Amino acid sequence: TISLINICINAVLLLLLIYCLQPTHIHQWMLGLQMCWQTFWHLYIQYQLYWLQETPDSRLLLAISALMLMTQRVSSLSLDLQEGTVTSPFQNSSQDLSVLIPFLSYSLNFLALLGGPLCSFNTFVQSVRQMSVTPPLASSLRRVTSKLLQVLVLVWIKYSLKELLKSITFRVNSPCICQNIIWIWILSLLLKMNYYAHWKVSECVNNAAGIGFHGYSHSGEKSWDGFSDGSPWVTEALSRPSAFARQWNRTTAVWLRRMVFKRSNRSPLFMTFLFSAWWHGLHPGQILGFLIWAVTVQGDYKIHHFLHPMLTSKWRKWLYVCLNWAFTQLTISCVVVCVELQSLESVKLLWSSCIAVLPLLSVLIIIIL
Repeated sequence: TISLINICINAVLLLLLIYCLQPTHIHQWMLGLQMCWQTFWHLYIQYQLYWLQETPDSRLLLAISALMLMTQRVSSLSLDLQEGTVTSPFQNSSQDLSVLIPFLSYSLNFLALLGGPLCSFNTFVQSVRQMSVTPPLASSLRRVTSKLLQVLVLVWIKYSLKELLKSITFRVNSPCICQNIIWIWILSLLLKMNYYAHWKVSECVNNAAGIGFHGYSHSGEKSWDGFSDGSPWVTEALSRPSAFARQWNRTTAVWLRRMVFKRSNRSPLFMTFLFSAWWHGLHPGQILGFLIWAVTVQGDYKIHHFLHPMLTSKWRKWLYVCLNWAFTQLTISCVVVCVELQSLESVKLLWSSCIAVLPLLSVLIIIIL
């Protein structure tokens, strides 16, 4: 009930702002009001967790998740209206109310609100029009089946990592430095597999509904990878934290880049990650995690710029890639553990292991270079 009420309120608010405001002013109001309303619920969750020491209701958490995805959609649409890539339905007073149907359909698309991914308003309209030409499931059945098999593989990997994690004991102040680092790395992989499987299921659902068509491949086959939040096989192989940041939760990364990075005059990188922490809920662990990520990405830019001219031979390039891949995996592990555990317990977990040295190393790189 809370989820449905929140979503309907946001959809009505969007139409009211479109009706009352000029397109040049609508985005600031839409994003500001939406983030304030979302922050209210996030703070309420923190009140339950940290003050009342209660576990929030799972239905409330699901409602807030849908609200976060709704924020992406309505802010993306409001910026489209401001930039002129989408025409306001109230621009012509002679038009009837049927012109509101695409806007309501986009805002209230329950497939996207269940788990994403984000797409633009124009892309959504084109996908709906494509449905009337080609039956959705018939044209994407082969691709959906392939992605469902990938989901099964990801679930199996998740189960294997969970069993492996049980066999390794995390000990505070353990004399074996590698044991705790490996434990945190496996924990982060387990947490990431939850996201990869969820994103792949969302792709399957959207593809089955006819959303996600991305043209044709070189071989002439239809491509249904238009709506993807990232592939685990691609993302986990990346050897730079900055590249990982662009591929992880890809549609959200594009949204953040558009909403904040391209519109910030000062420190766009740190402003983007701080806004991401705000959007995710402002839990202590989330704030720390996104600050670590921002520092790591900034350090990656500097060290790559410094070392790139020295990579003159093949063995140097391979050594750089291998060491940087290990560094990326371990620093992202710090980020994932902090963001997912949310509380200050994640901070204690990291500081009880030598893995905490890696974010500090990024800070040192920024200072020196």
